[in-house]
This record gives sequence, C-alpha cells and structure tokens, in this order.
Amino acid sequence: MTRGLARAIRSYRGFTLVEVLVALMIVAIGLAALMLTVSSTARTSGYLRDKTLAEWMALNRLTEVRLNLSKFGQNTDIGEINFANRTWHYDTRYFDTSVATMKRVVVRVYAGDSKTKGNPMAESTGFLGNAISSTSTPGGSNVDWSIGSTLATAGSQNTVPAGTPGITPIAPTVTPTPTPTPTPTPTPTPSP
Repeated sequence: MTRGLARAIRSYRGFTLVEVLVALMIVAIGLAALMLTVSSTARTSGYLRDKTLAEWMALNRLTEVRLNLSKFGQNTDIGEINFANRTWHYDTRYFDTSVATMKRVVVRVYAGDSKTKGNPMAESTGFLGNAISSTSTPGGSNVDWSIGSTLATAGSQNTVPAGTPGITPIAPTVTPTPTPTPTPTPTPTPSP
C-alpha cells in the first residue's frame, strides 16, 4: 500500500522551484518592457501638449504685434505669460525685408520664466507693415473685380468697357468651320 501511495505522489507532483523562478523572470521582463513603453508614451504626450500650447502662444503674440503697431521701432521684445497654469516666456524679434515698409517678425516661445535657458518650444514667423498694393485697406486690391461679374446667358458674352484701367478687353474668338471638299469619284475603265 505504501508503494502505491508513493507512485501516486510521484505521478501528481507540481512545478519545481526552478520552473516557478523562470516563469516569474519572464513575467518580470515583460512587465518592465510594458512600463517603459507606457512611460515613453506619457512623456511624448506631455511634450506634444507643451509644443501645441507654445505654438498657440506664438501665434497669439504675432496677432498682438500686428494689432499694436506702436512697437514697430524697436528690434526685440521679451515678456512672460501665464498660460495653462504654467509660466512661459517669449522673445519677439523684428527683421528688415527687401520691402522698405515691411518687417519680418519672429516669435519664439520658451517653457519657464525668463531666467530659464534652453531651446524654444515653438517659433512662428509673420510679416508686418504697409500693403504693397495701391489701396491701403486690408484685403484690398488695385483691380475692380465687379466689372464683368454678371452671369453669362446662352449666346451672350461678358465684356469689359473700353478704357477700363488695368484691364484689357478680350475679343471673342470665332473658329471657322471647315468646308467639306468633294472627293473625286473613280471613272470606270472600259473592258475589252
């Protein structure tokens, strides 16, 4: 009876300690790789959030510069902003362009206060100055686009009055239709 019991115990034995340790090592390595991936994703998500906020602040600063034309004389402008429960600082620089009445504006936004050094989180470029066209209103044009704006009906054509400055009237183009040429008919040959 003891021999049968010993055989039964040997046939129903469990995992050895070495097998359990190997299984735990495999699970530990898998969990470590998973934690590295999750932390990398969280870090990337935070960086992208900060970069998006910095881009918004740079574009806002460009809009402020365009609306406040009195600061046009100086070459640099720095300041701090509290945005999204954080402190940021910006650096606005004005550069000359080939057009005398226009300047190029570059805004760089940094994370932290003005004492913090580092690379900018965002940089935006815009232009500031007088319009190049003959009209000084924003969105204006030196072409009168209202001329010839009626809808064309069948058989009619929009025309521009002669003498309109800056616009040359275009004459309608007529394509001649080709006349068919008669084809010669073969003459029958007499048979012998």
